[in-house]
Amino acid sequence: MKTQFLLAALLVPLLAVAQPKAKKTPTVAVDPDKQTILADLDKRFPEYSDISKQIWNFAELGYMEEKSSALLEEQLRKEGFDVKTGVAGIPTAFVATYGSGKPVIGILGEYDALPGLATEAKPEFTPISGQKGGHGCGHNLFGTASVAAATEIKDWLKKSGHSGTIKIYGCPAEEGGSGKVYMVREGLFNDVDVVLHWHPGSSNSADAGTSLANKNAKFRFRGIAAHAAAAPERGRSALDGVEAMDYMVNLMREHIPSDTRIHYVITKGGEAPNVVPAFAEVYYYARHKDRDVLQSVWKRIENAAEGAAKGTGTKVDWEILGGVFNLLPNVTLAEVMHQNLTTVGGVKYTPEETEFAKKISETFDKKVPIEEAATIKDFRDASDNPVSGGSTDVGDVSWTVPTVGLSTATWVPGSSAHSWQSTAASGMSIGQKGMLVAAKTLALTALDLYKNPALIEKATTEWKQKRGADFKYEALLGDRKPALDYRK
Repeated sequence: MKTQFLLAALLVPLLAVAQPKAKKTPTVAVDPDKQTILADLDKRFPEYSDISKQIWNFAELGYMEEKSSALLEEQLRKEGFDVKTGVAGIPTAFVATYGSGKPVIGILGEYDALPGLATEAKPEFTPISGQKGGHGCGHNLFGTASVAAATEIKDWLKKSGHSGTIKIYGCPAEEGGSGKVYMVREGLFNDVDVVLHWHPGSSNSADAGTSLANKNAKFRFRGIAAHAAAAPERGRSALDGVEAMDYMVNLMREHIPSDTRIHYVITKGGEAPNVVPAFAEVYYYARHKDRDVLQSVWKRIENAAEGAAKGTGTKVDWEILGGVFNLLPNVTLAEVMHQNLTTVGGVKYTPEETEFAKKISETFDKKVPIEEAATIKDFRDASDNPVSGGSTDVGDVSWTVPTVGLSTATWVPGSSAHSWQSTAASGMSIGQKGMLVAAKTLALTALDLYKNPALIEKATTEWKQKRGADFKYEALLGDRKPALDYRK
């Protein structure tokens, strides 16, 4: 017995040495400025929730966000920002500025809705009669959180007297309209040191991830109308041209890189079955993580259009409506943002929100524990190569200035973007709580960068190395003017 006690006494200190020390969760207790920011955002949460709900109700489509942009502009003017509207030739785009000197930090904000998806903020699909759009990507939350974060930094700059400039970019038409591309092309980011952004989602993460480059266009076929029964030989069907093109592109899928994405919708197919269609239109998207691969695939899509027109005796032209770069990840900035996201924490549901989430979850084929909304995903750097399945015009910004972003659980875990489920959550407290997490994380990250300029220098060095010394920006959509009518 004594021997056993002796062995135990010897093993206890050895085990204590062998066990790895638990990592401590970062806290903001050591930084009173961060404490002030978090407390103020909590205090103003009802105000920002109301703004996000107003934009959710507006549900304005790309380049038509007149009420949404005006609301955010009014809020920023009230806070003392200098607001310039109608930038880059886009009536609903703006840049709001406060402060002076370096560093200059920009925060992106979006506010466009998607066609369709108009549903009430309920856990079952409840269409809103007469409403064209719905916030299925949560941009009503996106723009509001970015304004909230920028306001906190403005207050800190004013109170502290610290050198620095904060800019909030009002970015319309992210959903296929490539709004930021025109802003980049206009040089609106040329004087910025770092850009921060975020996006609504179904989980909380801040990665050094990338996205898919995207190019899209409407292909318009023109034929000859004729009576489809009495004189079909006199007609040349524009719809035949569209269908021939679609068939060739679908055959092409076997012979392009397997991670390429091509999708389309026929937007105009004719007026009546007994009239040979003189006009038909198809809307194409193509995506790939490598812009050069995307460009080569896109050329083949254009060739298919020309071949289809020749084979059906029709004519075709096309209009490039959008084109965006893949995101250029920045590990230096992502690590800072991840640490701040971990500090802020995830989204915790009330009993009522839990009930809402459970009902939403029942509509999913694949169930995800709703408790995941309260957790933060582990950090993944560039070696893990996290590639988003989507595309964003933030990509063009990231090749112009070091850029970093995060996603927060504004939707019930397991939700898909561009769905009625994400639309519903974006219009109620679950989405608004995720919005608050984003606002806090953006503000704390910006504060770190103002206080520690060495982080910006390190991030800039990494960015230059990844971009390459010979890089020259050329927009994928060319020199066309903003497609202000692409949703009309």
